[in-house]
Amino acid sequence: MSFTTRPTLTGTFGMVASTHWLATACGQSVLERGGNAFDAAVATGFALHVVEPHLNGPGGDAPILVSVAGETPRMLCGQGPAPAAASVASYTALGLDLVPGTGPLAAAVPGAVDAWLVLLAEHGTWSLREVLSYAIDLAAGGHDPVPRIGGTVETVRDLFTDHWPTSAEVYLAGGQSPQPGTLFRNEKLAETWRRLIDEAEAAGSDREAQIEAARRTWREGFIAEAMLRTSEQAVLDSSGEKHAGMLTGDDLASFRATWEEPVSGTWGPWTVHKGAAWSQGPVLLQQLGLLSDIEPGSLAPQGFDASVVHRIVEGAKLAFADRDAWYGDAAPVPLTTLLSPAYADQRRALLGEQASLDWRPGSPDGRTPRLADHIERLLRGESVAAAGAGAGEPTVQDGSTRPNGETRGDTCHLDVVDRWGNMVAATPSGGWLQSNPVIGELGFPLGSRLQMTWLTEGLPNSLTGGRRPRTTLTPSMASIDGRVVLAFGTPGGDQQDQWSTHLFLRIADEYARSGRLDLQAAIDATNWHTDAVIGSFWPRGYQPGSLTVEGNAGPDLIEGLRERGHRVTVGAPWTEGRLSAIARHPETGIFAAAANPRGMQGYAAGR
Repeated sequence: MSFTTRPTLTGTFGMVASTHWLATACGQSVLERGGNAFDAAVATGFALHVVEPHLNGPGGDAPILVSVAGETPRMLCGQGPAPAAASVASYTALGLDLVPGTGPLAAAVPGAVDAWLVLLAEHGTWSLREVLSYAIDLAAGGHDPVPRIGGTVETVRDLFTDHWPTSAEVYLAGGQSPQPGTLFRNEKLAETWRRLIDEAEAAGSDREAQIEAARRTWREGFIAEAMLRTSEQAVLDSSGEKHAGMLTGDDLASFRATWEEPVSGTWGPWTVHKGAAWSQGPVLLQQLGLLSDIEPGSLAPQGFDASVVHRIVEGAKLAFADRDAWYGDAAPVPLTTLLSPAYADQRRALLGEQASLDWRPGSPDGRTPRLADHIERLLRGESVAAAGAGAGEPTVQDGSTRPNGETRGDTCHLDVVDRWGNMVAATPSGGWLQSNPVIGELGFPLGSRLQMTWLTEGLPNSLTGGRRPRTTLTPSMASIDGRVVLAFGTPGGDQQDQWSTHLFLRIADEYARSGRLDLQAAIDATNWHTDAVIGSFWPRGYQPGSLTVEGNAGPDLIEGLRERGHRVTVGAPWTEGRLSAIARHPETGIFAAAANPRGMQGYAAGR
């Protein structure tokens, strides 16, 4: 790996990388002003709500991996559950066979804000006013919007003007969508945060008491009341019908972001830490298990040629089939078996020289997978509904690129390391401007994460009140000899734990050969993804044998993959992935950071 679009940044003070340069600048500013990694991550997270509103918002979700210096990572789960009244029966009674991709029925309990506030209270040092000052300034003072904000709004213009007028008030002010070279403001959002600060500071001068008061206001006060009023209104969603939601005051009041132990897997001397099976995180670990017969340093000394990519893709198909059959929060998951070496050996025997066109979940502990009704229809080749305006999660894929190389994206990511060695990796998402109508008095919409659940009874990912939808959001950390070395992640829905796997393999393979952590080269390298997985977002498709390779790939790679039976689509150059990463070298202690050039907005900063 030698070609890079930018250098891998190095330093000893602190580093921030994210999917938007303004958010990165906010986080680095916090570090420069004496804040720690947790203060910086919270400020960066709230800034991302403002500058990437088509990719995340306060009404969405935020799984956050946290490593206090010298300690094993922990997961702070900001993924909210389904409302208590939500169930397979209650949704199918409405004539639905899939949870809509938009609208109040798709809204889980918002989890991101509480997670950020828990992180700030328990590990940060700054006040709520200090960390929110950046987001307030960006929302009230305005920012130059990236092209994709306006592009996304244009795809849902008719939906906004005809059915979601509160969204049109913010994103089509004066009939004009946000455009580069102009100032885009969200005064309602800024006012929401100002009022939240005022109510928090009314609790007294103690920092922790203020943050706890803000959490109460979020789940029980004026913000919760406004969220409920919006959820109770029937609006047009991706089903083509009008539906109200099922959120209640008790749903909002009872949610607390929780600390959990991550799950881990190894590759050579590395240990990778991920969220449990309520996320898709373990699918990265299963892919590493399938590669345990290959030592780091010997995977791709000459780069990822067709034989290596073939091996990785075929392993991904097996791991994701297990995800779709076995992961979830509504029933026990046989995760110990799924991550065991014996199970990996059994599954590895299925890997062949030619691309598989089959969907092949395993049978951990001898259990036969039960499939959602929708998966059964997909496997029979029956047609499914085409995605409508505003539906699902707009992932990077063929046809989503403009002539200037801009990618669609779908989520956000941030990584932080500070001078004390604290690290954060977070993947905030949901609550996109196209997911639900903007709550008029608050300036942001609810999310649509419930679209990832199934309307079939008895599955690990069946729609179940009080249980989390199996999310695609999946930050990562990696350790060597018990020391956390690497934090990384990417937007991308079903591509997240494909692109993150590719990144980690490149970094670990190069480190074994040279001792270098060449983050930018690993991010810039040619990337790919397969859609031979069950789509996590409405209308939940499946494309057997598919493999999209970005157009900057060499002809030998593309032809070699086609010879192996892959149904290769060559996308536009520089369209696969929005990865970012930070690292602390295990021997020198030098920090490194890098961010993705694709989409022309991700940046790293530090010194």
